[in-house]
Amino acid sequence: MEHLVWIIPLVLIVILVFAIIRIYNGLVSRRNEAKNSWSQIDVQLKRRYDLIPNLVETVKGYMKHESETLENVIKARQQAVDLRNAGNIGELMKADGALTQSLGRLFAVAEGYPDLKANQNMMQLQEELTSTENRIGFSRQAYNDAVMKMNNGLEQFPANMVAGMWNFKAGEFFEVESEEERKVVNVSF
Repeated sequence: MEHLVWIIPLVLIVILVFAIIRIYNGLVSRRNEAKNSWSQIDVQLKRRYDLIPNLVETVKGYMKHESETLENVIKARQQAVDLRNAGNIGELMKADGALTQSLGRLFAVAEGYPDLKANQNMMQLQEELTSTENRIGFSRQAYNDAVMKMNNGLEQFPANMVAGMWNFKAGEFFEVESEEERKVVNVSF
C-alpha cells in the first residue's frame, strides 16, 4: 500500500510532463507553419521584385515623359527589397503596399501608350506579373491562416501557460493598411 502512495503522484507527474511536451511541440509546429507560409510570400515577392526591372526597362523607351512614375516604381521596389532582407514583416507590408500603388499608377499611365500596350515583352511581363500577384494573394491568405492557428494556440488554455514559459510570440497578420491599397490594381494593357 505504501508503494501506491508514491506511484500515483509519479504517474500524474509523468502525464503532466507528456502533456507539456505535446503542447510545446504543437506550438513549435504552428510557429514553423507560419514561418513556412511567410517564406511562400517571400518567394513570390522576390519573383515580383525580379520582374519589375524588366517591366521598367520595357516601359522606359515608350514613356520618356513619365520618368517620375518610373522612378517611383524603382524606389518603391528597392525599399521593399531592402525591408524584405531586413526581416521586419510590418514594415515590409507597408512597403509592399506602396509598391502595389506605384505599379498601379504605372499601369494607369501606360494605358495612354498604344504602342506599349501592343509590345510583346510588355504583354508577357503583364501576364507574369498578374500571375505573381495572384500567387502573392494566395500566399498571404495561407500565411494569415497559419498565423491565426498559431495565435489561437498561444491564447488557449493550457497552451498559453506553456507558451508563456518559453516566450512564444503571437504572429503578425499580413493586413492591408490603407484604403488605397484595398483598390484593385488594373494590370490590363
